[in-house]
Amino acid sequence: MPCTVVTGDVFSGHDDPGHPESQARLDAALTGVPAGTDCIAPVRAAPGDLALVHTERHIETLRQLCRALPPGRALYLDPDTYITAGSFDAALYAAGGAWQAVERALEGEHCFALVRPPGHHATPDRAMGFCLFNNIAIAVAKALREVERVAIVDWDVHHGNGTQAAFYTTDRVLYCSVHQAGIFPGTGWPEERGAGRGAGYTINLPVVAGSTGADYAIVFRRVFAPALARFEPDALVVSAGQDALFDDPLASLLLRPEDFGALTAMLLEVYDGALALVLEGGYSVSHPAAIGSIIAALDGARFNPGPGEPKETTRQLVEAYASAGHAVP
Repeated sequence: MPCTVVTGDVFSGHDDPGHPESQARLDAALTGVPAGTDCIAPVRAAPGDLALVHTERHIETLRQLCRALPPGRALYLDPDTYITAGSFDAALYAAGGAWQAVERALEGEHCFALVRPPGHHATPDRAMGFCLFNNIAIAVAKALREVERVAIVDWDVHHGNGTQAAFYTTDRVLYCSVHQAGIFPGTGWPEERGAGRGAGYTINLPVVAGSTGADYAIVFRRVFAPALARFEPDALVVSAGQDALFDDPLASLLLRPEDFGALTAMLLEVYDGALALVLEGGYSVSHPAAIGSIIAALDGARFNPGPGEPKETTRQLVEAYASAGHAVP
């Protein structure tokens, strides 16, 4: 089935040149979109959409801080995360674009929201890790008004602590994350499995530095695929951060661009529907090639994980997870 891309120039209002998460990285990523791909402009999320995930205080604080900034000035909320006068509007369009991707997928069309700022670190009451609002969590919360169950697969090299927090106590969202162990934000350990009705619906597989596409592949095949099959989601959404690439400056994994095509293909094997993808991280020279591989896989191209075997630590992690009986209830 075809793939539509949601993107536009509205995100340039949130920009601090020289920061890893700048407009330049989105411009670069867009060069990986194949010619002829259907692109549509993002729409703004409504304030009520943001409130499905975030506190009113968090929303209003960001709104007021951005309004008070003079053009051309960046204010840092923490050592990593900045805002500008145009950041609030850009973040509304990022969240709205994420919903467009989910909405189109529910209608039967693959859709990739190439939006920024990213979102999966933003918690209900805090901006962090380059993220202001949690785009994918907002879109999923909105989707739950229409469908019963949604699965999120997060392959960003950093754990999506904000997305996990948003759905930690519900059995209507399955959150699966594979990420590099021990780096920012310091969460995402296997024992973080959900709570209350959500116990068992959060799956974290942290892999060690130097892991490759073979490590991601065994996690997908042995853990994520069975969990997705058991959960039977009405929608499958991908937190698509390609910062696990071998040349990404912010992490130490060694995936190749074609590995992301292989991961996409694996999801299509287990999920009989359209995928919605939302851009998270990805800061390397090879990022555009990874974007191209993902879209090619959505269009039916075949990919295999890169050569080599998974690390013994990854094998042990997968076996430990399975032997402990950690499965979706």
